[in-house]
Amino acid sequence: MLLTIFTPTYNRANLLSRLYNSLCLQTFQDFEWVIVDDGSQDDTENVIKKFIEESKIPIVYSKQENSGKHIAINKGVSLAKGELFFIVDSDDFLLPNAVEMVSNNYSNIQNVEVAGLSFRRGYDAQIPIGSSNFKTPFLMNVFEFRYGKKVVGDMAEVIKTDIMKKYTFPKLLNEKFLTEGLIWNRIGQKFKFLWLPEVIYIGEYLEGGLTDNNFSVRKKSPEGTLIFYSELQRMPINFFYKLRANINYWRFAKFSNRSFISKFKDVRFILSFFGLPLSLIFFIKDSK
Repeated sequence: MLLTIFTPTYNRANLLSRLYNSLCLQTFQDFEWVIVDDGSQDDTENVIKKFIEESKIPIVYSKQENSGKHIAINKGVSLAKGELFFIVDSDDFLLPNAVEMVSNNYSNIQNVEVAGLSFRRGYDAQIPIGSSNFKTPFLMNVFEFRYGKKVVGDMAEVIKTDIMKKYTFPKLLNEKFLTEGLIWNRIGQKFKFLWLPEVIYIGEYLEGGLTDNNFSVRKKSPEGTLIFYSELQRMPINFFYKLRANINYWRFAKFSNRSFISKFKDVRFILSFFGLPLSLIFFIKDSK
């Protein structure tokens, strides 16, 4: 099987039909749909059972105790049978040629040391989310793409499943959020991606979603947030971005119960000489 389309979902029963319909309309059908329900309390399970009964596409459904999207991704990877793994959120959907586009471009990376493909997300088929400075394909790692080419905006990453199995998310006590960027950065230290400018994924940023509550969810999961910014400071990016990561580290460090010494061991002294005082700019704003 070529592709596992993976959807983590939590209380999105009213939106799943749109994604399901977009999968049924795919022009190339060599995929499975794996859904991990992160402890939904709405009608999600019954909605998915009806999809399964229709037998239009292969569907694998699993339900877990509410643990966060990152733990749902770990579960999805363990269930995946496709050569490629594609995360599609429950409030988003795919254009009809999405799987076909993945298939057509996979041959370019199938037998080489490239982690996967990365297409664009869009507000619609013609308007990509993020910057407009990306018109041709790039073969490079995530740091060259994000910090060198300075391309911003969420992407639609399609990763080789065997690589995803080697880069699982850590499970942190009492925390339910850990950015996917942690794993993309870890993969990016060793592998390149083929970055493609075509839109295949339509994203909507709904009220109450992870993107809408970005600061709040990071504040409530400080240890995972600190891991991300601690590692980012050590990545192959220029000083400005390292310093910004350090500032954000100290910005969220105040929400962690660990000792100051413990936190300080996770960062670079020179960066913290500047970053710690600058992080105080956010003290009043973040205390509201």
